[in-house]
Amino acid sequence: MKYIPHTKEDIELMLADLGMDNFEDLWKEIPEAVRFRGSLELPEPMSEYELFGHLSSMAGRNLSAASTVSFMGAGAYDHFVPSVVDHILLRGEFYTAYTPYQPEVSQGTLQVIYEYQSMITELTGMDAANASMYDGATALAEAALMAVDVTRKKKVLVAETINPRHLDVVVAYLLGRAELEIVKVPAKDGKVDISGLQELLDDDTAAVMIQQPNFFGQLEDSREIGELLKDKKALYVVSADPISLGVLEAPGNYGADIVLGEGQPMGNPLSFGGPYLGFFAVKDKYVRRMPGRVVGATKDIEGKRGFVLTLQTREQHIRREKATSNICSNQALNALAAAVYLSAMGKEGLHDAAKQSLQKAHYLYKELVAIGYEPLYTNPFFKEFVIKTKRPAKEIVKTLAKEGILAGVNLDIFNPDWDHYLMIAVTEKRSRDEMDKFVARMGDL
Repeated sequence: MKYIPHTKEDIELMLADLGMDNFEDLWKEIPEAVRFRGSLELPEPMSEYELFGHLSSMAGRNLSAASTVSFMGAGAYDHFVPSVVDHILLRGEFYTAYTPYQPEVSQGTLQVIYEYQSMITELTGMDAANASMYDGATALAEAALMAVDVTRKKKVLVAETINPRHLDVVVAYLLGRAELEIVKVPAKDGKVDISGLQELLDDDTAAVMIQQPNFFGQLEDSREIGELLKDKKALYVVSADPISLGVLEAPGNYGADIVLGEGQPMGNPLSFGGPYLGFFAVKDKYVRRMPGRVVGATKDIEGKRGFVLTLQTREQHIRREKATSNICSNQALNALAAAVYLSAMGKEGLHDAAKQSLQKAHYLYKELVAIGYEPLYTNPFFKEFVIKTKRPAKEIVKTLAKEGILAGVNLDIFNPDWDHYLMIAVTEKRSRDEMDKFVARMGDL
């Protein structure tokens, strides 16, 4: 609501109806000791016109990807979003049902979810996908819980090279299950140490979880890990960058049992960190253990094609003890954005976006190495890499931000010991001129 429509008379009538004399009576149940009695440091009242000007000037102090050249990543990326995405999203019938709790009342919403699921299964090489989840981090945590429930085992092996923030969510999710154990798989040269994984893998392992590409942008030996798990009863869980699947092999092809990830790169803007969506896909035999809900296609009594909510493995619909998760909704609007994005881009468009991201990232990597920056790792990578800096990376980020360049992510925000490491991401949006200017400025630093 952009304004408060109530007059003084309206307020008095409402208070009278409640049997109260003034606003103070509304708060009388709150103990005096915890009530704020000071004065808020707010400017004098403004007219609507003045207020919009004031708020606009405050918002203008923010740096956005639209007004800068962004090399930031670490889980959220500045990919191109076709204008058709917003055009469809802003239709009232979609926009007003942001996270529909009862999509079964709308064939349009059900069809959108069904098409989204179909595209996710094709992208990941899996058999079935749910209607989306809150984000990539919670999707990873839900995969851990699902693996434990499917295998009836208690140990989850998580690659040390997974996004630290996502790992934090996994740990938080599993805190209430004291019998479960999360074990980090050590890294070697920026990716999973296969020999270390072999040593940790035993009969009590419920799942092995990796990220591809991993947090540092490196490509894991995903097929080798898949071969290692081939005859094991542990589930193979892969958190994937959806854009990378335009050029990298689908996880389903190298043995993944569960494929998930952060869906933001598929048609969703950075939006100051959210809302985003998590995609989640599984092999057919695990579909009834998948969290969230699944929309299916059917025929009505007249033989006409229709869509229904096929599975709802949540406690609102089934017995609580049989519920797979407390995830009760999907990010419908964000999933719609992903579906429109994938439809608009098509196979060739997605491949081109991924190919350009890869090629441009490698160009920038070579140029930075040529002027003396040392890479943290030298393995194959997709669109993201880490360089060592002579001065604290956060100083570089702060300096270049003043010039309209978001230089990357200073990794000390994840680990204080990483204060001289800068992670740089390159998408298809970056031009050669932008990258050359960035290299020139990095040369001065």
